[in-house]
Amino acid sequence: MNTAASIALTRTLTAPPELVWSMFVDAEHFAAWYGPTGARIPTAEMDVRVGGRRFIAMEMDTPNGPMTMWFTGEFRVVEPPHRLVYTEALADASGRPLTAEEAGIPAGHPTLTEVTVELTAVDGGTRLQLTHAGVPAGSPGEMGWNMALDELAERLAA
Repeated sequence: MNTAASIALTRTLTAPPELVWSMFVDAEHFAAWYGPTGARIPTAEMDVRVGGRRFIAMEMDTPNGPMTMWFTGEFRVVEPPHRLVYTEALADASGRPLTAEEAGIPAGHPTLTEVTVELTAVDGGTRLQLTHAGVPAGSPGEMGWNMALDELAERLAA
């Protein structure tokens, strides 16, 4: 995996690590906040254990009409409620990872990325450090994560 391109995002959230953890590993909670503004998550399947599979469908309205993207991956590290690491790849509707050509990814860009979520208890809440290796700074992926984490912070503050 090409980890030269990666994003690192930090938030301080007004909830304990156990609650923030559940927002990442409980499918219903995850579907409620994940994705860029306006996205919907009709499918969120998560077998949260080392080697377990995750499969996410994200629907968005675009100027060219509705679009659905599927993501699949595997949990590599599961250390509740402090550290979660999983892979992510674009997939088809059945969960089969797409090749770079099928996904429309330029040559040299990774088809498999890795997300690391680290949670640390702090006064009044949790420090969230999210790293997504394989996603370049300034990319739509970074913008999507920022929107999603803003939504997560709002939900936890309510």
